[in-house]
Amino acid sequence: MKKILLVFIMAMLSFSCEKDDICDAGTPTTPKLIIKFYDIQNPATVRSVINLKITSLVNGVEKTIIFNKTNTDILNDTIVALPLKINENLTKYKFIFNSKADNPSLISEDNLTFNYARKDEFVSRACGFKTLFEMNEGNQNPVILNENPGITSGNWIKDIQITQPKIYSENETHIKIFF
Repeated sequence: MKKILLVFIMAMLSFSCEKDDICDAGTPTTPKLIIKFYDIQNPATVRSVINLKITSLVNGVEKTIIFNKTNTDILNDTIVALPLKINENLTKYKFIFNSKADNPSLISEDNLTFNYARKDEFVSRACGFKTLFEMNEGNQNPVILNENPGITSGNWIKDIQITQPKIYSENETHIKIFF
């Protein structure tokens, strides 16, 4: 009788696992900020970025991402996907254009600060929560170039446009950068 009870309990435990006990790799998680680059002379034309290096400060340490066609953080040579901080309402990045140039005068950098509001959304028991972002509008500039909210043109970035302030998925461009 004890063996039958033990087998019954084991069977119940094995059948009690639900589909959401394992987070499927295809489950949408916290989306990255999608930035697409355009030609300032012809705003409808997508433009490739040459040796773009993006750095951020993470826990006091500079973290570098060099975007090229083999980097997994780049979607192609005209689009980058950047993570936003899920525990703060702003993320700062340094965008360095032509970072591998031998001549230092050909290297240009601009600093971008992204301001946003965060909202946690429950995904499932196995996956937990994901964070969604909305770029701040109104009193606080959603994107600040070179620590100066009043400017729209930097060293190599000539204009920034927010095309989708709600960062809920990675299926659309959120920001256009013209250079």
